[in-house]
This record gives sequence, C-alpha cells and structure tokens, in this order.
Amino acid sequence: MNLPYAEPFRIKMVEEIYQSTRAEREQWLKEANYNLFNLKSSQVFIDLLTDSGTGAMSDRQWGALMTGDESYAGSRSFEQLQNSVEKITGFKYLLPTHQGRAAENVLFSVLVKEGDVVPGNSHFDTTKGHIEFRKAHAIDCTIDEAFDINNLHPFKGNINLEKLEAVYKSHPKESIPFCLITITCNSSGGQPVSLENMKAVKALSDQYGIPVFFDSARFAENAYFIKKREQGQENRSIKEICKEIFSYGDGMTMSSKKDGLVNIGGFIALNNEEIFRKASNFTIIYEGFITYGGMAGRDMAALAVGLDEATEFAYLESRISQVEYLGNKLIEYGIPVQKPIGGHAVFIDSLNFLPNVSREEYPAQTLGLEIYKEAGIRTVEIGTLLADRDPETRQNRYPKLELVRLAIPRRTYTNNHMDYIAAAIKNVYERREEIAKGYKITWEPEILRHFTVQLEKA
Repeated sequence: MNLPYAEPFRIKMVEEIYQSTRAEREQWLKEANYNLFNLKSSQVFIDLLTDSGTGAMSDRQWGALMTGDESYAGSRSFEQLQNSVEKITGFKYLLPTHQGRAAENVLFSVLVKEGDVVPGNSHFDTTKGHIEFRKAHAIDCTIDEAFDINNLHPFKGNINLEKLEAVYKSHPKESIPFCLITITCNSSGGQPVSLENMKAVKALSDQYGIPVFFDSARFAENAYFIKKREQGQENRSIKEICKEIFSYGDGMTMSSKKDGLVNIGGFIALNNEEIFRKASNFTIIYEGFITYGGMAGRDMAALAVGLDEATEFAYLESRISQVEYLGNKLIEYGIPVQKPIGGHAVFIDSLNFLPNVSREEYPAQTLGLEIYKEAGIRTVEIGTLLADRDPETRQNRYPKLELVRLAIPRRTYTNNHMDYIAAAIKNVYERREEIAKGYKITWEPEILRHFTVQLEKA
C-alpha cells in the first residue's frame, strides 16, 4: 500500500493550553468590548488570530540564537542574514527592521508623498494604513475572479493589467511611486500571484517608468503554489522560483514573522543604492542602526536559518497541506470558504454564512465572536472593520468580500486541532439562522481601527 503522508518533523516540546467554559468566554468577550484582539492569550484555546510570529522555530533556529552577535554595528549575525537574503532574493542592499510594518514605514517615508497613488493587488491593513497616513491612496487592481469565492482560478492574487494600465494612464508618473505586488495576497484569501503575471506587471510598469515592489511576507508560500499550479514550473526548486520572483521587482518589504519562521523581525531589500541611502536615514531615526534596525543579533541569526528552511519544498508541503486539510473539512461540512484554499489561512465568507446579519452590523466580526463563544477559537475579521473608513468621507468602506480568517501558525498545531476547529464552526453553521443581530461601534481610533475598536451588541 502507499504510505500515508507524515510531517517532516517531530515534536520536542509542548505547551499546555486551557480549555475554558462557554460562560467564561462570554464574560471575557464582554470585558474585551467584543474585540478579539483584547482577549488574553490564556483565554484562548486555539489561536488563529494571525500566523505572524506565532509559529514554532526549529532546532537549527534555536541553535542559531545561541550564536547571535549583539554588536551594535557590523554584527556577524547581520552578515549571515544579508547573505541569506541575497542568496534567496538577489537583492544586495538590506535594512533590518523590527517587523514588517516598520519596513513599510521606513520605505514609504522615502517613496510615498501626499496625493500619490499606489496601485497593486489588494493591499493589506497596515500597508493601506501607511499609505493613507501619508494622505496618499491605495488602488486595488486585483483580478475580478478573486472576489468570487467559488471560482477556482489558481492565481486569484493576480493583478488585472487593464486596471493597472488605467491607473498609469490616468495619473502622472510623478504621483505613482511604485506598484506593489503582495505575495501571497492576504486580503483576497491568501491567494498566490503567478510568475507570468509578475513578469507582465513588471514589463507594463517598465513601459511607464514605474518601479515594482513586493510585499513579501508569504513569498515562499507563493513560490510553492507556482511550483504546484503553474505550467512549466513543476520541476524547479522553491529557491529557483523565489530568485525569479524577485527578478521582477525593484525591492521588497518583508514581515519575517511569516515566511521567515521567526517570532519577530522584518526587513527591506533592494538593489537601488540611492533608495537604500535615503531609507538608511529613516531606519536610524525609527528603528536603530542600519545593521540591526530594531532586531537583536540572535533574532537575525535565527531569521537567516528560517529563510533557508522556509524555501524548502518539504516544509512548505507540510505547512500548506495542513491549511488545505482544514479548508477541505469545512467544504465537506457545507461551509462557504474562499476557493481554492489559500496558503496561510482558510477564509470563511460571512455574508453567505450569516445572511441575517446586516453589513452595518459587521457580519464577519459577528461570526468571529460566535466561533470564539462556541469553542475558544480566536480568529480575525477581514471585512468592514478592517477596511476602515474612507479617509475623506469618514463613511464605512464595504469590501467585496466580508471574510473571517483562520490563520494557521506554522509547525504549531496538529490535525486533531484542525478537526476540532472544523467541528466547532460546523456547530455555529447549524445554528446560523438564529444569529440575526450583530454589533455596533462604541469607540474607534482614526486609522487601523480593527486593532483597538470597541463594540457592543446591536
């Protein structure tokens, strides 16, 4: 018989987690003002809030921590990280930061000014926040197939070239600092971008003199999908595909807490010396000296190893197969999810799941709260709360998809946990007709409200 699949690792340490009662969870939600970010980790049984910095490091990474060089300038650990980044991406200039949004802050401080537009596939929350904070505008040019959850297009993260060229034609070159390709595209369901599309975006952008940058938090997962789904790529290694991906860009930002397999860190990588020098000044102002940029030497050493491990096929197949396993369980139970299943998470369509909750009462947030009440599982809303208000009209922006994201930490949970998650969501789905009311906002900040918003029952 054929041997069944087995994870390419074994477990050396476990962490006990508390299984609470429904009464406890309902009280904790009330105290948290119905914002799942406000829950304590001790109040969560399975935490799917994010896959950012929540994974388990390998023995090689833990070993690297012990050899970290904590020199303020010229750290040996920085050299190791720089060599790893250049080997995988081809970019020779590196600026570490303490996490991905810090990399955006530094780079956008150089490139984005008031009145600019930044086209790309669906920008994620912090990216859009950094753009709009500078009184610029993010323009979504994602293909239309991305917004049909049942469409099985293999690369729903692709940029629509006609939409992109329309932006290039309707705005002066000086007001378009770059086109941003997010890999994988988180806001559309963890969906990948094809090599063919990246190449075409780069060619079109070169024609108009517009640089291309990558938001690269999940670049290795994107490379896996290219290998599995794109014709002619099946026999190439992940590292070969990664090198080609970044050949179609002028630079990248990275949240190392995703495909860097570490708990903290980020970086900017590029080949343009002028941008590097300007960004270096902002790194020193906001982060630290240019050879550590907010990261400890030990963390840079662990990241250098993590980038190497994350770009190996065996690891990626194990990681993405687990996400797919959960997604297929939910599909089996009739639950509406974004298809095909994304790389780092399963995304539930709350509009179809909770048809009786109006969009004004935040159905995705409502569903996330119901899942937590059911089983102590923390998820996150990728919908109207995250979309925030229009910076000019201050009205709610209603995205095409109202999603609940189940982000799976790397090398952390077993498939028994996935079965538990699926069963809990099935239970909520079976009583969905009883859920007719959502929530209303009692307080919110000016920008990036979903992190700290306070709610009450509508």
